[in-house]
Amino acid sequence: MNSISTLLTQLRQLKLKLALEGMIVGLVSGLVVVLYRLILEKAEQVRQLLFSSQNSIWYTISWFILLILVALFVGKLMMKDPMICGSGIPQVEGVLANKLKMNPLSVLIRKFIGGTLCIGAGLSVGREGPSIQLGAATAQYLSQLTKLSKTEEKYLISSGASAGLAAAFNAPLAGVLFSLEEIHKHFSPLVFISAMSASLTADFVSKNFFGLKPVFNFDTLEAIPLDHYWLIIILGIITGLCGVFYNKTIKTTLEGYDKIAWIKKQYRPIIPFILAGLLLFILPQVLGGGHSLVESLIHSSFTIKMLLLLLIVKFIFSMISFGSGVPGGIFFPLLVLGALTGSIFGTVAANLGLINDTLIQNFIILAMAGYFTAIVRAPITGSILITEMTGSLTHLLSLSLISLIAYTVAECLKSEPVYDYLLARQLQGTKTFETSEDKLMIEIPVFTNSYIDGRFVRDLSLPDGCLLIAVKRGSHELIPRGNTELLAGDYLVILLKESIASSVQEELILHCNQLKV
Repeated sequence: MNSISTLLTQLRQLKLKLALEGMIVGLVSGLVVVLYRLILEKAEQVRQLLFSSQNSIWYTISWFILLILVALFVGKLMMKDPMICGSGIPQVEGVLANKLKMNPLSVLIRKFIGGTLCIGAGLSVGREGPSIQLGAATAQYLSQLTKLSKTEEKYLISSGASAGLAAAFNAPLAGVLFSLEEIHKHFSPLVFISAMSASLTADFVSKNFFGLKPVFNFDTLEAIPLDHYWLIIILGIITGLCGVFYNKTIKTTLEGYDKIAWIKKQYRPIIPFILAGLLLFILPQVLGGGHSLVESLIHSSFTIKMLLLLLIVKFIFSMISFGSGVPGGIFFPLLVLGALTGSIFGTVAANLGLINDTLIQNFIILAMAGYFTAIVRAPITGSILITEMTGSLTHLLSLSLISLIAYTVAECLKSEPVYDYLLARQLQGTKTFETSEDKLMIEIPVFTNSYIDGRFVRDLSLPDGCLLIAVKRGSHELIPRGNTELLAGDYLVILLKESIASSVQEELILHCNQLKV
């Protein structure tokens, strides 16, 4: 009993520790991501300068030779550490689920370099996934340097991921919600406290370098009249369908690369790098993450034909870029695809006399949220993220509506969330890693009408090496006994060995989340 009381006391003290440690993680992770953003900006400026100064066939040939050499180098980085491949978000989720192991220093160095080279060369990948993984790796490295417990390390990895997103987009609330809604998929007070302190600190660091302006600078945003909301419903259905198509195409592209057996993984980056070289001379607007393209949608006018061309080419190029496995995310490019979809929809509606031209910008914003929600399946994060990126609350109601509709469409069509699929793919063929006998402390929420709701502690049947130390009910912490009834809203605080954490956590989440039939 004394040992359990000691553990409960440590649990109460952990909240304060995580808040302070989260600030440190936010500071360091924020600086890392800020440096990443600054270098990416310089890399893109260099690419544009090279393009504007080209004047001979030999210059063009030299550029393509350089792209191939860079692609080979990126491929070598990928082979050295497969954890840097792709977005980085599924890898962070795998680490926190105790299914993957990450070497933080290796990821920090190779992801930083690889991501910079890919986006600098013009590949259609985003900075947000790498930023989240860089933040998580920084937090893990700091935890290992200071020899923190495994429990603290896991919470700080979440904090680092939140800090990475906050610094990447100047979006601290979205950073917190992303950890809760996407990475952990439930609300946890400990995750919330550490993630919030890290995100706010990282956002403060980021704003000191990039200023207080939001990522996207929309000139005028008027509230959409209520009698126009039927258009939002239609756009929500369209973006929901587009999101489902996007996820299916991602799967097809990744499987397509796998079927090209004669091209080793190390050489796959050559394909998008050469394509980026061609597009530099044909359609440079689709290169890179797409920030400048969204800005041009805001401040310039395009014909519908041009918007359709940009949408199709950007979509195909994004698939080819990400499918090759290069270090880069899908987050920003999918927002750009949503913005293009919204611009087309708004332009068509304006041409038909259904809306004023001034409302087209609103539909650009709305489509970004709908696209994100249908693909990632995180509606709250999507709504808050777009709100913070645009710096306006005038469209919060319409954002929530389109996110709900797009989410419902994707659910009805049984489209698997993209990061769930990417994590499952990452785990395929992954070698099991050695686990220590260190103790982890996890929190599992009990959902309403779940399998365990209304049952007793003795019904949990916890395996050896696993101990339920507390049941948190509101502000009270109950010392569990066999006849203690478990109710919806409770949090189970469990101490277990790292070696069994993955399987036990998965089973408990299933019991505490799965609805009774």
